[in-house]
Amino acid sequence: MKSLAISAKTREKVGKSDSKALRNQGKVPCVLYGGEKQVSFYAHENDFRKLVYTSDVFLVELDIDGTKFSAIMQDIQFHPVTDKILHIDFLQVFDDKEITVSIPVKLTGLSIGVRNGGNLMHRRKSIITRALPANLPDAITIDISDLKIGMFVYIKDLRSDVYDFLAADNSVVVGVKTARNAIEDELAESEEAEGAEGEDGESPESSSDAKTEENKDS
Repeated sequence: MKSLAISAKTREKVGKSDSKALRNQGKVPCVLYGGEKQVSFYAHENDFRKLVYTSDVFLVELDIDGTKFSAIMQDIQFHPVTDKILHIDFLQVFDDKEITVSIPVKLTGLSIGVRNGGNLMHRRKSIITRALPANLPDAITIDISDLKIGMFVYIKDLRSDVYDFLAADNSVVVGVKTARNAIEDELAESEEAEGAEGEDGESPESSSDAKTEENKDS
């Protein structure tokens, strides 16, 4: 998993008025929980941009007044009108304890089925995954190049020995569904290929079969 370092300051006071004052200064009030004690802190909103405005998942290395913590972003609140960050909750993580994180699904390649007129169906843009922090992947990457119309990738196809998916094995992650005339196009391409072989001359086997059918009819 990718990591991101953020330097922060301990909040001396907590409450609505203090939080409002921090926001007016361009800072974001935060809470770290999951450890021995809850820690209230703040950092400038610019320090959170790489963490918040991306689909990537980060292991955050928090430095709060010289004390370091490993954490993941657990919850975030935005202003309903301006989308300004109002508050962030962090969960402290430990090397020997599993955590549950939503890992993004990234697709690579161009599907054969899409090239033949099918529609790509990306059902799961992320998968809830549980593992030790060191075993969590940056993303679940799927090469869809060989996906034909009617083919799908399921959760069971992506299972790993080092992390678990909290989803049923038969859940569809991505696939190519039939579009209008998509199957007809594939059949037409197949018939054209067979026709091209016929123009070059019939094989002895096919000629013999044809004669046998003629004798049956006579």
